[in-house]
Amino acid sequence: MPNLKVIPKNFNLKGAFKFRARKIEDEENQLFKKTICETLESAVKEHPHLGSYLKDLPEAPKYVLNPESEPLGKEANLLYPLGLGIYAHINVGGEIGRYILIEPAKPESHLIDDTEAAVARLVEDKEYGEQKEKILASLFRQAVRSKMIKIPKDVDENILLYHFLREKIGHGFLDGFLADPHLEDISIPGAGKVFVYHKLFGHLETSVEVTKDEINRLLRSISERYGKVLSYSHPIVDLHLPDGSRFNIVFGEDISLRGSNFTIRKFPQEPISVVQLIKWHTFTADLAAYLWILFEIGISAIICGETASGKTTTLNALTGFIDSDSKIISIEETPEINVYHKNWIREVTRQHTGVQVTMFDLLKAALRQRPDYIIVGEIRGEEGRVAFQAIETGHPVLSTMHAGTLGQLFQRITSYPIDVPKTHIDGLNLAIFQARMERGRKFIRRITSINEVIGYEPDEARLNYLPTFMYDANIDQFRFMGSSFHMETKVLAFRGWGKERLPELYDEMRARAEILTFLAENFPSYTDVWKTMIAVRNQGVWEVHRKIKEMKIPWS
Repeated sequence: MPNLKVIPKNFNLKGAFKFRARKIEDEENQLFKKTICETLESAVKEHPHLGSYLKDLPEAPKYVLNPESEPLGKEANLLYPLGLGIYAHINVGGEIGRYILIEPAKPESHLIDDTEAAVARLVEDKEYGEQKEKILASLFRQAVRSKMIKIPKDVDENILLYHFLREKIGHGFLDGFLADPHLEDISIPGAGKVFVYHKLFGHLETSVEVTKDEINRLLRSISERYGKVLSYSHPIVDLHLPDGSRFNIVFGEDISLRGSNFTIRKFPQEPISVVQLIKWHTFTADLAAYLWILFEIGISAIICGETASGKTTTLNALTGFIDSDSKIISIEETPEINVYHKNWIREVTRQHTGVQVTMFDLLKAALRQRPDYIIVGEIRGEEGRVAFQAIETGHPVLSTMHAGTLGQLFQRITSYPIDVPKTHIDGLNLAIFQARMERGRKFIRRITSINEVIGYEPDEARLNYLPTFMYDANIDQFRFMGSSFHMETKVLAFRGWGKERLPELYDEMRARAEILTFLAENFPSYTDVWKTMIAVRNQGVWEVHRKIKEMKIPWS
């Protein structure tokens, strides 16, 4: 091996690159191809490491392309591809289900260090932004051709490159989990096994096991890469990964007795659309059409449910019903809201550095900014009182809250620390309840009821409300209760229509439901739904309805 210059131990390939003036070759690493193999036979042929794994199993798992399309019983044993040569094997049953990540075996660490040193000779200082992966792959190929790296015959060149990039510009052993769109949560309670939360199978124990030193080394490296200081004096860090995931770190054994721990909450870069939730049966097209009409006139709603019931996902989806020219302010402790409106002010609290800025502070400031809609990530404390003050002054507010029933919601809102006067509760128009439930081995999410808040009667000490949609868990279906107080009062008044035009309004609701059904069957992405909302605003509901009846693109 040629003599190499000494590379500092803290050298990493994270930000700025400059390499000797020569053209970057646009070479593709075959291992990194996103191609998904349609059959298990083709997968084994394409990726031999999968075959090596399968031959030692007592029973072959079922190979599926999308686990969400599979009817599952009490037990499940399936395998699905994640792209990039990575596969996930899930075996459910026993004390806790298992999640095995299958990827190319990692070469010895000294070989990755030698690769880093060789590539370092070819880079200098120059900014390359998002091309880092392609540039490093090209420089790796160049180093191999120049025999700057001595690769043993039993080590695949592509596999070495895979692990080199994963260690230097990726997130180490976490990258395989981050590649799985069916995972919602990745965590480790300390040294030992990594655990995940799967959309369908809930909590699973993975095959990845790490030591305290490995965790600390990885967490320090990732924190530095994102410009954060992680130490015993600054043990808690929140990061936001490029794919939108939230990464929370608690460092050190003095406050985490089993060793440093972390949790990654994954969020899609493009929000899940309303029609995608219709496809998943979280709610129906009729229910969504009803909400669409109400959101156009500016109603205030709180989406309620227990942890992991899908509140934030539903909130994100429903923001697509707000007029595209609206000014929106979102206020959160951690950024999870993702809307498509151009006039969107996105604010987050500041807790750990400098002067604290709370949800309460941001919400007070928002009232001076003349928003059309205020979105509060979650109401927990005194910011709820300000949110209701905003509603009283004519600012529609959308938010989420942990509450399982309307009674619990009413109690939380009117008790410490929110303390909204009971007589002000009628400022809230809708209370939407959502739940996560188990069906066989699958977890599903459903809106369980939509309740229109009418007002509070102090003489009777009673909250008046009208349920408009109810979910029947026995048959997994939704029922429209036949009438809507808000549609018959607020919507008609907003449009200047008399009571005699009420049948027209319900006809329009059915037309909107047909538009949403068409989108669910043909154009389920958030982008396509957004373009359709703009088309409805500019052309009218019935013109877009005519197009979908003729099987035309709604926004054309």
